[in-house]
Amino acid sequence: MSAVSLAPRALYQEVAELLRQRIFKRELEPGSWIDEMKIAEEFGISRTPLREALKVLAAEGLITMKVRRGAYVTEVSDKDLTDVYHLLSLLESDAAGVVATQATDDEISDLQAIHKQLEAAAGNRDRFFAINERFHMRLLAIAGNRWRDQMVADLRKVMKLNRHNSLLKTGRVKESMLEHRAIMEAIARRDAKAASKRMQEHFRNGLEAAA
Repeated sequence: MSAVSLAPRALYQEVAELLRQRIFKRELEPGSWIDEMKIAEEFGISRTPLREALKVLAAEGLITMKVRRGAYVTEVSDKDLTDVYHLLSLLESDAAGVVATQATDDEISDLQAIHKQLEAAAGNRDRFFAINERFHMRLLAIAGNRWRDQMVADLRKVMKLNRHNSLLKTGRVKESMLEHRAIMEAIARRDAKAASKRMQEHFRNGLEAAA
C-alpha cells in the first residue's frame, strides 16, 4: 500500500497564525481596522486566503466582522472580561480537582517541574507569563477532557486581548506565584476540594488585577 502524502498546513492557517501573533503582541491594537489590501500585499497573497484567515480569527473571537465596514480587532469590555474569567474559573477549577484525584505520580511530578520553572522566572515577566500558560495547559492535558481543552484555549485567546493584563499589575506576578504554589501543594496532597478552591481564588484575584 502506497504512502499517503499529507498536505502542509493550508495557507490561510499560516496567515491566521501570523495575524494572531500580531494581535497578541499589540501590533494590531484592539479596535483597530484590518486593512485587508495592505496586509495581502505585505504577505504577498491574494485576499482569498486572508479572508479565510479572518473567518478563523472571528470564530475565535479575536476579530469582529462589521457589515460593510470590514474586520476589526475585537475590543474586550469589562463584562467580556468578567465572563471569560468566570468560565475559566469553572473549567480550570474542575480540572484541578480531577488532576488531584486522578493524575499519576509522574504527571504530578511533571506539573511540579513546570511550577519550579515558574518560580525561577518570577523576575522575568514575559517568561513568567509563558510558563504560567504552559502550567495551565499541562494541567488541563492531564485532566484529559478535549472539549474543555478547546473551550479554555478559545477563552484564553480572548483574555489575551485585554489591554490591562493582570500580570502587568505591580506585585501581581508574586501574588500569582504564591497562588500557583497553593494550587500545586493541594494537588500534591491529592486534595481535590482544596485544589479546586485555590484555582477559583487564582482566577478571582486575576480578574481583580486585570479590571
